[in-house]
Amino acid sequence: MAKNLFVAGLSYDTTSDALNKHFSEIGTVVSAQVIMDKFSNQSKGFGFVEMSTEEEGKMAMDKLNGTKLNDRNIVVKEARPRENFGNRG
Repeated sequence: MAKNLFVAGLSYDTTSDALNKHFSEIGTVVSAQVIMDKFSNQSKGFGFVEMSTEEEGKMAMDKLNGTKLNDRNIVVKEARPRENFGNRG
C-alpha cells in the first residue's frame, strides 16, 4: 500500500502546502501534512503524504526520494502503521 508516504528530512520552514506542491508534480495528492510540535508549533522535520493511487505513491517514492525541498534532501518511504506503545499516560 505505497500510496501513504512518510517524508523525512524536512526543513523547519516547510509547510504542508509546500509539501503538497512538491508531490503534486508526480500526481494527485489526497493530503499532505507536516507534523508540528504541539507546544512550540514548530515542524518536527517530517510529514505524511497520501497519493491518490498506489502507482502514484510508488512513482513519488522513486522520483522524489533524495530530491531537494527548501534546500534539504528529503527521504520518501512507505508509511507504516503506528506501533501500539501500550499505555501512554
